[in-house]
Amino acid sequence: MRQLPARSLSRKFVALTGLLLLSAPLARAAEDDAPKGPAVTVLKVAKSCFSDIVEATGTIIAREETSVRPERPGLKVTEVLAEAGDTTTAGQVLARLALPEGGTLQVTAPVAGVIATSTAQIGNLASAKGEALFTIVARSEYDLVGLVATTDIRKLAIAQPATVRIAGAGDLDGKVRRIGPTVEPNIQQGIVYIGISSQKRLLLNASGRALIKTGQSCNVAVPLTAVQYSSAGTVVQVIRRNRVETKRVEVGLMSGGNIEVRDGLNEGDVVVARAGALLREGDPVRPAMAAEAAK
Repeated sequence: MRQLPARSLSRKFVALTGLLLLSAPLARAAEDDAPKGPAVTVLKVAKSCFSDIVEATGTIIAREETSVRPERPGLKVTEVLAEAGDTTTAGQVLARLALPEGGTLQVTAPVAGVIATSTAQIGNLASAKGEALFTIVARSEYDLVGLVATTDIRKLAIAQPATVRIAGAGDLDGKVRRIGPTVEPNIQQGIVYIGISSQKRLLLNASGRALIKTGQSCNVAVPLTAVQYSSAGTVVQVIRRNRVETKRVEVGLMSGGNIEVRDGLNEGDVVVARAGALLREGDPVRPAMAAEAAK
C-alpha cells in the first residue's frame, strides 16, 4: 500500500481544519436565522383609504310644510280621498266638501309631497281659519337637524355627502344643507342641517344619526389589534429576521377595525397582528402569515 508523504498529509489536515473553522460561523449564522421562539400571527402592511367622518345626532323635521284648508268657512267633509303617509302630486284631489248652497268643493294638494298629518273625517266641518285638513311635506324634503361637537364644526362644508340612519327607515342619502352660525354654550355643540329627499314617509320628530363624509386620507393601515398605546407612545411590533422590533408610529383615521398609519411603517412591512406585552424588543419568534394561520 502506497503511503502519502508527510508533507501532503499535513496540507490535507490544515485544509480540513480550515474548512471546519469556516463552517462553524456559517452554522451558527444559520442557527440564528432559523425560526425559534413562540409562534406569532403576522401580516404584511398594505395601503388603504379612510374617510374622515363627522357624526351628528338629532331629529327629523319637514323642510317646508304646506297646510291645506278650504277658502270658505263652515263646509262639511263628504269624502276623503287621501290620508297621512300618502304621496301626492300637485293638483291631486284630497277631499270633497259640501257647499251650503248645494254642490261640492274639491280640496286639492297645492304641492307634490307626502301627507304628514290629516284631520279630514266625513261629517266634520272645515274652514279657512280652522285646523288644517292636511299638512304636506313639500316635495318630500326633510331635514335632520343635528348637533355636532364643536371640534368637528370646522370640518363641515355645504354639500358634503352624508348617510342618514333613521330607525325603521334604514339608511338614506343626504347632504349638508346649512351650518348653524353659533354654538350652544351649555353643551358646546353646533347645529347642522342635513337635507334628505325621500319618497318614504319619515316620521317627524323621529331621532336620527348622520355620518358626514368630510374628507379622505390614503396611507398604509394595520388592524387596531396591532397597535399598542403606552406612556412611551403609540407602537407597532415589526418582525425582521424572525425577531421583534418595536417601532413608534403616528396613527390617524379608523374604519372597520383598521387604523391609518401616517408615519413609522412602510408598505410591505411585516407586523404582529395582535401585539402584546409578552413580546419584547429582540425576542425571537416563529412568524406565520395571517392567511396561513387561519387555515
